[in-house]
Amino acid sequence: MTDAPTHAADTDTDKAGDAADRKVVEQEQAEIKDFVKGLSADDIKSGNWFTKLAAHAMNAYTEKVDWQYFQDRYAGVPADAIVDQRIKMAARYAALEGGLSAGAYTATVAATIGTLGGASPATVPAAVATVMVDVAFITQLQLRLAYDISVLYRVPLDVHDPEDLWKLIRVALTVKSGETVNKTVVKAVPALVRPLVKRFYSKSALAAGRTLPVVGKHLLQRNVIKIGIPLVGVPLAVLLNRYTTLLAGRHARAVFRNEARVIELAEGMSRSSRHPQLMLWVAWLVIRANTKIADDEALLMRHLVRLVRERHGVVDERLAHVVDIDPAEVWRRVDAEPGDLDDVLDAAERVATVEGDVDSREKAVLAELRERCRRG
Repeated sequence: MTDAPTHAADTDTDKAGDAADRKVVEQEQAEIKDFVKGLSADDIKSGNWFTKLAAHAMNAYTEKVDWQYFQDRYAGVPADAIVDQRIKMAARYAALEGGLSAGAYTATVAATIGTLGGASPATVPAAVATVMVDVAFITQLQLRLAYDISVLYRVPLDVHDPEDLWKLIRVALTVKSGETVNKTVVKAVPALVRPLVKRFYSKSALAAGRTLPVVGKHLLQRNVIKIGIPLVGVPLAVLLNRYTTLLAGRHARAVFRNEARVIELAEGMSRSSRHPQLMLWVAWLVIRANTKIADDEALLMRHLVRLVRERHGVVDERLAHVVDIDPAEVWRRVDAEPGDLDDVLDAAERVATVEGDVDSREKAVLAELRERCRRG
């Protein structure tokens, strides 16, 4: 797919020199400048610019960049290796862009942003437009990088589906359930930069809701830190652009790699099952052994139901309507199945370990299942 759009993670690190890197960044900056020229002051102040950017950045891009796109360029290379290189290249481009943009920043830009008003693009001050180019560039870069990582790990995402789009945004901006960036991920950046990164991500506005303008206002506010400290604008912008993009990539890798692990587990269970319908009931009983359903457990069940439907043609409406699962009903189903049920037992053990250690309640369910399988 040679006509796929160029973006900041699209050049092999080993082949691209500084001049080539700078050229790609400048080309993308030019495209982003055209996008920013079409924004009004109200778009910027309200955060509606992010709604427009999400469509601008992802719609045509996702039509051309798919798993085959990467296979054509990295045939036979494991996904982990490709993801690592693309994160590093994205960070390099982010740093270059930070240096190019920060030179135009002034100490009064932050105040200017707060006084914006009006609906005409012509009312947007040039200094604010400079900030918007930087913010839009990095936002687009991180959205596309997160999407690339989901594709490489073969985690299906449809950016036209509101739930999938919100998931991509949350992952790309390293925000989970309205919280700030994961503390473990922050520790991966140099200690000198860590306070700046923490400040950059502090007081997340994303907890206010899923509306894209809210995200846009949050992104603009947190980026003001780059220009809020006199005399250090350029190096600060370079550092923040680089390390926040590294964090975004690492966060996306952690999320989508884990989801790929769960999907792989569900595929293995579905493929080897001789009792797919019973397996679903037993899997749900193991998950509901605890009052709290872990994210990985819910994810596994969702993919398991989908794969059983696709592979075995099994759709269990009764299970879909269960609110409180009755263990006695599950045991009746187990007892009614003749022959070897090792595949069901194996599936149950995998479900119990999907989120980590097996607790006492899950162990009790597994012990009962083993006993009934032996009697059978």
